[in-house]
This record gives sequence, C-alpha cells and structure tokens, in this order.
Amino acid sequence: MTRHLAAGLVMLFLTAVPAAPHHSFAAEFDASKPFKLTGVVTKVEWQNPHTWFYIDVVDEKNDKVINWAMEMGSPNGLMRAGWTRNTMKIGDKVTVEGSVARDGSPTGNARVVLLTETGQRLFAASSQNDN
Repeated sequence: MTRHLAAGLVMLFLTAVPAAPHHSFAAEFDASKPFKLTGVVTKVEWQNPHTWFYIDVVDEKNDKVINWAMEMGSPNGLMRAGWTRNTMKIGDKVTVEGSVARDGSPTGNARVVLLTETGQRLFAASSQNDN
C-alpha cells in the first residue's frame, strides 16, 4: 500500500504545472483612457491565462510604426464569444477598442476587435469587469 501511495505522490508532482500569474484589470490598465487603433496583426499567442496579439500601428504624428501588444481574455472565454484559433491571422487588418496600459507602454486590454476584411465585430472576453 505504501508503495502505491509513494508512486501516486511522485506522479502528482511530475504532472503538476505551475499556474501562470494573473493580474487584475485595474492593476495593469486604465479604464478612463480608452483607445481605438487600427493596425496589421503581426503575432497571435493563443494561451492561458490571456490570449495576446500584436499589431503594427502607424503613428499619425510622425509616421512611425509602433507594435502594440493587446491582451484579450482566455481561449475559453474567446471561444464562448465566437473566436477560434484561426479567427485572426498574421497579416489581417483589425481595429481594436479597449483601455491602455497604466505604464505608458504600447499595450492595451482589448474589449472589441473588428476584423476589417469580414466586417466581423467580436467581443474580446476582456478582463475589465473582473476588477
């Protein structure tokens, strides 16, 4: 019996996966500073606890391209909102509405994503209401 218990504990430790850190919306983003940006998707990271995508946005003031990081909800939340892994692909033009990062970096929490090519407007399973 002890051998089985020891084997079970070893298996438990071998299969344990460390939990990814999670933050509150209010700690990272400022809901009083909304944005609406249009750009071209450069990368999509479909992962827990948040899906991230990156878009190149042309700064209208100086014509420089800035790569913005956009946080969305979890893959599960996105699938419930109508997303699949293939909904947004590298090269797609999108318009994103959301809230900017408190630290001033080109980072945002996406609330809505408009897929320019199809006109599809999707909820981004934002963590904004999870304060």
